[in-house]
Parts: sequence; C-alpha cells; structure tokens
Amino acid sequence: MQKIRIGKEQAIQRIRHFCAYQERAQQEVRDKLYELGMTKSEVEEILSNLISDNFLNEERFAIQFAGGHFRIKQWGRLKIQHALQQKRVSPVNIKKALKSIDEIEYFKVMESLATKKWNSLKGERGLARMAKTQAFLYQRGFETALMQSFLQKLYKGK
Repeated sequence: MQKIRIGKEQAIQRIRHFCAYQERAQQEVRDKLYELGMTKSEVEEILSNLISDNFLNEERFAIQFAGGHFRIKQWGRLKIQHALQQKRVSPVNIKKALKSIDEIEYFKVMESLATKKWNSLKGERGLARMAKTQAFLYQRGFETALMQSFLQKLYKGK
C-alpha cells in the first residue's frame, strides 16, 4: 500500500477535525499523521501544537474512554486498563481514568452481571455454576478479589 503525501497545512486541518470529532489517544493521532505521509519531526511538531491548543489531551481521553466502556460495554477495570495500555496511554493517566469510575456503581454493575449469568445457568450445579459465573466476570475484566465475596453469597443463598 502506497502512502499518500499531503501538505503540512492540509494534514493539520485533517488532524484537527480528526481530534475534534472525538477524543483520541496520542498514539492514534501519531499513527494517523504517519498515514498522511508526515515525517517524524513534522508529526512531533503537529502533536505539540495539538496539545497546546487543547485538541489533544490524553488524560481527558483516558477518563472518557474508561467511563464510556464501563457504562456502555460494562467492562471491568482490568479490561479497561488493558485496552488503554494497548492504546499506549501513560500509566499515570490510566490510574486517573480508573479512579474516575464510581466505586458504588462499579459494584452494582458487577453484581447485576453476576446475577444475570448465575440465573442463566439453571442447568448447572454448585461449583460448576460458580466457576462459569466467575469466568464470565473475569472475561469482562472484573477483579477476582471483588467477585469472590459476591459469588460466595450467591452460592450459599441459592
């Protein structure tokens, strides 16, 4: 695939629109600029301008990403953390993003998902039902220590 080379001003216009459309990670913007045929020095210069003009803010991106994926996709902290690491967000911003998730709401979502999964496994018995529910929650990115106490209550109560 051949890269298209466009002028610097046209690239700046496109990338500003790209950033204004939705929050972006710095790495996404960097990759997009390289796709547009910019050199390394041009990319770094454009990135620093985007940051100073507040078009690009990694902390803001991380908080919105974490909140959205928690509320909409009902992901746990571990899965959100991994996704942010894949986008090369800094560990400091990942920590801030994870702290922005409301603790009470987080536990309610985990309980709701666990209860739904538990009730869907009517044919299963005891420990197998518990193991499948735990695997489901772990796949969703919830912490093992957090889910253990709730699963014990479900197991003893039903």
